[in-house]
Amino acid sequence: MALIDYDTRAAAAFAAGRHLDDDALRGWRERIAHYVRPTAETRLLDLGAGTGQWMSAFRRWYGLTPVGIEPSAAMRAMAPEPILGGDAERIPLPDGDVDAVWLSTVVHHLPDLPAAAAEIRRVLRPGGLVLIRSAFAGRPDGISLFTHFPEAATAMATRFPSALDVARGFGTAGFTALALEPVPQLTAPTLGHIVDTFDRAAHTPLMLIGDDEYARGLARLRAADPTQPVVDALDLLVLRAPDRR
Repeated sequence: MALIDYDTRAAAAFAAGRHLDDDALRGWRERIAHYVRPTAETRLLDLGAGTGQWMSAFRRWYGLTPVGIEPSAAMRAMAPEPILGGDAERIPLPDGDVDAVWLSTVVHHLPDLPAAAAEIRRVLRPGGLVLIRSAFAGRPDGISLFTHFPEAATAMATRFPSALDVARGFGTAGFTALALEPVPQLTAPTLGHIVDTFDRAAHTPLMLIGDDEYARGLARLRAADPTQPVVDALDLLVLRAPDRR
């Protein structure tokens, strides 16, 4: 079971508060291209595709046709293009069907990393890559959210996997970790852009803390300088599948 239930309310909050434009995601475009070297023929799976933000970006950036899989019907309903139902342990694709797999802020929702890794390896061609964009336990420093909600960083430390946890989980299916690096993004041009419309339901770590802790964090957020840009650095973990089945 995922850490939170992406019902219609949570899906709407995610779509409204977490979608970023191409300029904000320039760093991600460059790092993905560095590892995958995508072309129009690349078969890229967006696993846990949510409301389709990354699928649309991949189509614009690289001219490819991605395939998306998302377990939440509410999230799929808000996507601008079709997304298949399924999850990391039940991927509705044939063996060796994709060249690379992308997981963005998804891995902490996977209850059984070895099972997910085995299923991902099944649909991935030999030697293919898995790219995981995430906030990992033990690495909160690049995420501005935790400046205002330090209790959420504490919750993340115990409820999210570390990068080593993920690498070990995927290692049971033969994956090798190639890289772990922070990638910067412009989450908002100023803090003032997000304060008035800030929604707890859009951020999993905030759903893991108590109401009083959230209220204190929200007060800190509203008291901060509204002119400061919001720059974050989530991590990119890159893993390679074995060259043979």
